[in-house]
Amino acid sequence: MADKSSFLSHLADTLRGIEADGLLKRERQITSAQGGRVTVAGRDGRMVNLCANNYLGLADHPALVAAAKTAMDEHGYGMASVRFICGTQDSHRALETRIARFLGKDDAILFAACFDANGGLFEPLLGTEDAVISDALNHASIIDGIRLCKARRYRYANSDMADLEAQLQHARAEGARFILIATDGVFSMDGTLARLPEITALAARYGALTMVDDCHATGFMGPQGRGTPAHFGVDVDILTGTLGKALGGALGGYVAGPQPVIDLLRQRARPYLFSNALPPAVVGAGLAAFDLVEAADDLRARLFANTTLWRAGLADAGFRLLPGEHPIVPVMLDEAPLAQAMAAELDRRGVYVAGFFFPVVPRGQARIRTQMNAALTRDDLDFALAAFAAAGKAVGAI
Repeated sequence: MADKSSFLSHLADTLRGIEADGLLKRERQITSAQGGRVTVAGRDGRMVNLCANNYLGLADHPALVAAAKTAMDEHGYGMASVRFICGTQDSHRALETRIARFLGKDDAILFAACFDANGGLFEPLLGTEDAVISDALNHASIIDGIRLCKARRYRYANSDMADLEAQLQHARAEGARFILIATDGVFSMDGTLARLPEITALAARYGALTMVDDCHATGFMGPQGRGTPAHFGVDVDILTGTLGKALGGALGGYVAGPQPVIDLLRQRARPYLFSNALPPAVVGAGLAAFDLVEAADDLRARLFANTTLWRAGLADAGFRLLPGEHPIVPVMLDEAPLAQAMAAELDRRGVYVAGFFFPVVPRGQARIRTQMNAALTRDDLDFALAAFAAAGKAVGAI
């Protein structure tokens, strides 16, 4: 009979196998605030940071730091409770109302993270008589959330509208009561946008609802940063998102949508019911972040100017990129060991990146996912482009 010792040996063998396959992920310690340049433990000088979700450069913004401090002075450090017991402050409702107004929805509900928002969304809303149709490249949190609900599950090939229509027809033919189409607004490993005009048109044709995870769009895509639906000029039923990327980079997720949806989630969404309320500092900074974002046309313009320059520079150097308009710019290297070697070479040259490989992306599609932000200067980008060219030659990537 196996005992604890053999169990731990089994885990150690699994870890050795992960390392032997070149798939082991290692964490580095940043010793400064998040920003366009960061200091890293064990290194001299500041590194150009090309792999944070800090799209507008707000993670160290003085106004957000000040708002967080003020919120702690006025509301304390932590809530020590879930929302429905004694964990709801006036500021929580103020932020939920602010999110709903920003996104043009009836109401919103806060979660500890968008992973929790997506994880808690589907089970309360859909039953065995219903169907959910999910894009094949949706975020893991959507996949896990769908697994937790009892609705029938259908999947369509990434952004394949013919396949989506076939799945809608299949769900209707099988007698689905309600159908929900679920998609990322931006597919974060590729930087491509969901085809929301076609998706919403198909939803209308087949009487389906639409849900979009807009984590990698809220704050900088569309007019005033209102996300991918605003970017395309369409409306979707349910939006999920995060405060942990463009909106200050801390933590916290949300669902925004029709009032009955939000009201039922408040009653039955398990990650909401059984998790502590967001700390006052995060809520206070979140409120300030929306004020900054609405007025941040200059930061959005700088972000996309940086993206255009960066894409052109990498292409000129000979790297193979995935096409797109989003500030996520994947540099395709295919094999995990090469992605790891490239990341290590860039690290030595003062550029902070991360290699992405299985299971985060499919086998054979390893990459360096670079991400632009508004805090990067022209000097930062020129430095990083030179480092990429030198590192790519050193490891045989170009």
